[in-house]
Amino acid sequence: MPHRTETDSRKLLRKLRDEMSLANPGQERLDRITTIITESMGVDVCSIYLFRDPDTLELCATEGLRPESVHQTRLRLGEGLVGKVARLARPVNTANAPAEQGFRYMPETGEEVFTSFLGVPVQRLGERLGVLVVQAKEPRLYSEDEVYGLEVVAMVIAEMTELGAFTGEGTSFATPHQNPAMLRGVTAQEGEAEGQVWLHQPRVVITNLVNDDSRAELVRLNTAVETLRVSIDQLLATAGGSRDKEHMEVLQTYRMFAHSRGWMKRMEEDIRLGLSAEAAVEKEQSAARARLERVPDAYLRDRLHDLDDLSNRLLRILTGQGNETGAEMPERPILVARNIGPGELLEYGRKLRGVVLEEGAVGSHATIVARALAIPLVINVPRITTEALNGDHILVDGTEGVVHLRPDDSISSAFRDKMAMQAKAQERYAILRDKPAQARCGTEIALKMNAGLLADLPSLPNSGADAVGLFRTELQFLVQDRMPKRSDLVANYARVLDAAAGRKVYFRTLDIGSDKVMPYMNRPDEPNPAMGWRALRVGLDKPGVLRMQLQALIRAAKGRALSVMFPLVATASEFTQAHDTLLREIERERRLGHPLPENLEVGAMLETPSLAYAPDSFFEAVDFISIGGNDLKQFFFAADRENELVRRRYDTLNVSFLTFLQVIVDRCHSARTDLSFCGEDAGRPIDALALAGIGITSLSMRPASIGPVKSLIRRANLIEVTELISRVQSRGLETARPALLDYVATLVD
Repeated sequence: MPHRTETDSRKLLRKLRDEMSLANPGQERLDRITTIITESMGVDVCSIYLFRDPDTLELCATEGLRPESVHQTRLRLGEGLVGKVARLARPVNTANAPAEQGFRYMPETGEEVFTSFLGVPVQRLGERLGVLVVQAKEPRLYSEDEVYGLEVVAMVIAEMTELGAFTGEGTSFATPHQNPAMLRGVTAQEGEAEGQVWLHQPRVVITNLVNDDSRAELVRLNTAVETLRVSIDQLLATAGGSRDKEHMEVLQTYRMFAHSRGWMKRMEEDIRLGLSAEAAVEKEQSAARARLERVPDAYLRDRLHDLDDLSNRLLRILTGQGNETGAEMPERPILVARNIGPGELLEYGRKLRGVVLEEGAVGSHATIVARALAIPLVINVPRITTEALNGDHILVDGTEGVVHLRPDDSISSAFRDKMAMQAKAQERYAILRDKPAQARCGTEIALKMNAGLLADLPSLPNSGADAVGLFRTELQFLVQDRMPKRSDLVANYARVLDAAAGRKVYFRTLDIGSDKVMPYMNRPDEPNPAMGWRALRVGLDKPGVLRMQLQALIRAAKGRALSVMFPLVATASEFTQAHDTLLREIERERRLGHPLPENLEVGAMLETPSLAYAPDSFFEAVDFISIGGNDLKQFFFAADRENELVRRRYDTLNVSFLTFLQVIVDRCHSARTDLSFCGEDAGRPIDALALAGIGITSLSMRPASIGPVKSLIRRANLIEVTELISRVQSRGLETARPALLDYVATLVD
């Protein structure tokens, strides 16, 4: 890398800092900055474009273009060379701008006399804020030094923009973090919550952007990096005996980046140009974030994420702004994070009113825990970690996948009205708690609840559930950094049965793989993990883990009834293998003199279409079948439930899916095998009504859904529902939903 001219760059940055120290209005600051840059770089034009909205750039200040074009000239993202810089998030440098592909002439600016063009993005941690442009009349290609120097200036402007330095009279731009914002994401756990933002990792605030002594800043940087390297080496030494290959790979990547000479050299050059140590770190972090958006390879994206996390660690060392910032968690905390692990989320526990993640997946560990904690969760919410500040008023609509940040009074009032109506409805449902879910035709539907934590069980009596239709046993494996001991599993399962107080609990054996990976277990590199080595397939290939869990379940029962079901059974032979393993463990426990379950039920989760067409002998061998609706629907429609582009396109009440479910109902009826439906759709009243209408008389759902489902079933006549679905099928319609909605509208409370 060539040496940068220290004197000119430092002079320019100091002039900018001195200008920012003056108590001038925002527009005057912008104007002065363009003048300072023009004079310092010896160019004819300097212009600053800032985003008005995510797709529109506005000329906010200029030296050299027509003054009347300020706040009048606007460009769409990608439009012209300025829009190209913003879209690509990298510089455009040309000696002949009119000849460049994508050039757009804007006559109102008077820029036709300027030939050369250099534009660099104004961005902070991957967030696009605007574009900084210099132009000159004579054709010239700007040097690498000039490009680099302008990038440093753009970084300072980005920080100034983030701190609200350009807001105020005449700018038409609001102060950051003050205006209301509505952000859309993806529903991962339904429900609504109101509270205050609690950032899982508060952003580091940089107040000193420009240094007074480059040598002193270089010493600060090197001291902080050395501290960082020592801490990583200590983590590696501690994790040396870990079987967590993935965790070790991350730490090794951290170590590689921490010792990268290229990374250090770029930051040292930034400091020599006049930036403070922390500003230099953040400049390189922003560049890494920008590269991250352009990298298609998942492995490289993960490595750039690692560099981003490493930069955050270094910033905390430099500023002293560690995880413990001294702030107190608000009374009604809504957790906001880029992403979070299941163990960390469990540590917060039920103190949280809701969770909002910038990343995440519908089936991620965090989603599983949020569902277990029964707190609303919205994922894939863009910019939430940069937009939100600790203590901000926030509304989370987990049902619609919408987050309102700093909402105005009208939004807050409407949201509270919605919550009040739901609370009133819950009061009405509470009256039905001890009443059966019996339809007007006399058919009774068993409503069960899903659970995954011992903390879920206290809600069993108050939910009106008849049993725990699904207890997810994998959470105890996912939240630890090592394989749990059998004795720990025994104690946990025994507490679950104790808390159920005689109600039946259906324990699903370990359902891992795909998006649920144990941190201490090697994860195979699979092109399509959802259809790969997961669930029972892992248990059959790793029989030691399956046997240990089955032993724990048998011992936890202490002679009580025990119900076990195996997940993702695709063929009858897989169930036979698993069933035989369980019977061998029963025999082993008998020989050891341990009490055996007074009654043992063994079932399978039907989550693949193949199992619906298994031999009759399979349906006769199982004690019960539980349809795993979430996976079954994604395999039936070939629509990945993690993919927002396709997952909402396919409806549970699609006639083809209902017809397929009817095949399963008929086969179970012929074999006299109990059948239930478990999944999100079971907890949606209209969908639950249709499932009951085709003959599924047992539904398992989250506790909060039992009341609404029970209320609707008690008002309906399932004979009429069955006839309605038959009419829809005979008429060749694609879905039964409109007809069912019309039917429900006729029902009387």
